[in-house]
Amino acid sequence: MTSPLLSLVVPVYNVAPYLPRCLESLAALTPPADEIIVVDDGSTDDCPRILAEFAPRLPQMRVIRQVNGGLSAARNTGLDAARGKYLAFVDSDDFVAPDAYSEALQLADDGQLDMVLLNANYHFEGRQADYAIYADTNPTGIIRGREWLRQRLRAGRFLHMVWMHLYRRDFIEINGFRFIPRLIHEDVLWTTKALLVAERVRYTGRIAVHYRIPQRNFSAEAGQRRLQAIVDSSVINARGLEALVEPLEDDPELQELLIAQMVDGALGIFHKLKKMPDPAAASATLHRLRTGGFLGLLWSHAGNAAQRRRIARYWLRSWLAGIGK
Repeated sequence: MTSPLLSLVVPVYNVAPYLPRCLESLAALTPPADEIIVVDDGSTDDCPRILAEFAPRLPQMRVIRQVNGGLSAARNTGLDAARGKYLAFVDSDDFVAPDAYSEALQLADDGQLDMVLLNANYHFEGRQADYAIYADTNPTGIIRGREWLRQRLRAGRFLHMVWMHLYRRDFIEINGFRFIPRLIHEDVLWTTKALLVAERVRYTGRIAVHYRIPQRNFSAEAGQRRLQAIVDSSVINARGLEALVEPLEDDPELQELLIAQMVDGALGIFHKLKKMPDPAAASATLHRLRTGGFLGLLWSHAGNAAQRRRIARYWLRSWLAGIGK
């Protein structure tokens, strides 16, 4: 059996208000995707019904249903099932342009690329005008992934989202790339790893995806769970980035840029702690960050006095509270 050219992996979980527009956009793709793997990650809303209604319009769509395991697990299931030469991810609360992958597929084939790097719009649902994520850079020729990473980090504008790329699927499989289950912001480590090893990538500038920025209202309990998950995941991401930086001794500039990115992202943990509805849980989390050595990790990599003052302030706050005694 001939393998499909393009597989799309679409994780779905309780996104009924947004799913129809996503599926409409997939049905309008030119050329059509050869394989659409939808992983319904235990949805409890109308998503199963919506998927069934769209099935006649998307005969290449295969729906895999599983017990809820989170976005990373759903993407991994899709990766395991995909058969296409090329693969892209689509988040089910976003939608894609009709020509999202047409140019990318041609470039990937002609250039034997590991990844094609796309652009996207922030979509604010009419609250303000949409705008491009990358408005400051032009299409490139074929370069190494680490050079694209370097350019974006130098510019201080780098979005890790995995749905901004078209991948050669055997590049994913040869390198054993999979997502860490239950991790929030799981794209950070995936995208950094992929770019560090990719030998041939090309940026097109094409607006392929409309990235929805919804307004969300969480209950105190749900908000606490989400903030805790973000903090815990940020620790994993920071330690993971530190590990990725260690082998880059031959490229001190990229090392420095990645460390700066790691510290900058990790410092956002303090803002999340301040927003937690449960002060006791926030204090306990800060205690773990101190006694587990995470604040020490940030201190050792801090790039300036302002960052060190901020880290020291939270270290002292935890110590004075006596929760580490």
